[in-house]
Amino acid sequence: MNSDKFQNAAHVLIEALPYIRRFAGMTLVIKYGGHAMVDDTLKEDFARDVTLLKFIGLNPVVVHGGGPQINAVLEQMGMKPRFVRGMRMTDGPTMDVVEMVLGGKVNKAIVAQINRQGGKAVGLSGKDGDLIRAEKMQIVKPSSGDAPPEIIDPGMVGRVTRINPEVIQTLTAQGFIPIIAPVGVGSDGGTYNINADLVASHMAIALGARRLILLTDVDGVLDGRGELISTLDSGTAAEMIASGTVSGGMIPKIEYALNALEGGVEKVPILNGKRRHAILLELFTDKGIGTEIVRSAP
Repeated sequence: MNSDKFQNAAHVLIEALPYIRRFAGMTLVIKYGGHAMVDDTLKEDFARDVTLLKFIGLNPVVVHGGGPQINAVLEQMGMKPRFVRGMRMTDGPTMDVVEMVLGGKVNKAIVAQINRQGGKAVGLSGKDGDLIRAEKMQIVKPSSGDAPPEIIDPGMVGRVTRINPEVIQTLTAQGFIPIIAPVGVGSDGGTYNINADLVASHMAIALGARRLILLTDVDGVLDGRGELISTLDSGTAAEMIASGTVSGGMIPKIEYALNALEGGVEKVPILNGKRRHAILLELFTDKGIGTEIVRSAP
């Protein structure tokens, strides 16, 4: 390594030092999904980054998705995936596949990747330790023309009613990295498929996390000119949804971010998981990347 490379490496460490000091002991919840979960290089990067966070004194908690993996298994079984307003229609056979893929294949693959990097990851679903309580969700399809609003039954799709943080707190205190599949259990013992961003938002609130990081496949929130917004306060974010400046799949992400901020989370960075080491760049550099959503000033 030549002198310039040594200097660059030293500069990176010096720039990161105040952030490492500031975040020591901090709990952060990371929603892991999208392209970062299917690209082999990005999967290894994510495992290294999460392991590094734990080693330098942070407490990362990972909530993961797995939509493409679920779709692949359904199609192999001759079952066509169906969605309404972004929600997976989940009948009994589909729920069996969801639970098998999320709680089994995907969850354990993430655990294994982190453990290979020297971390101590533990895989959980919402059923473990009564972690995620849920109830059935109803989807309301807005009115169109003369047609009134329509209530759609999505099947075994749930919304979070309660998070039991005790099992997560016990694991993190013992040096483990919890990896959570977004499957919840109802009061009747029924199993529910829950949106991973929604689970991550509630998990961050229940754990008193200072950060909720949402990994996506885009750079962040764009303004009306298509330019990236680096910092966005909650009031402006709500206005952008109402005006239609923000649309599509970014709407629920911002809504879950606003929910987390209302529950006490300090900041919610929305990052492009296709960028290598996106989490480290956001947390430990002066400029950061993506869009950071913060509470509006009182």
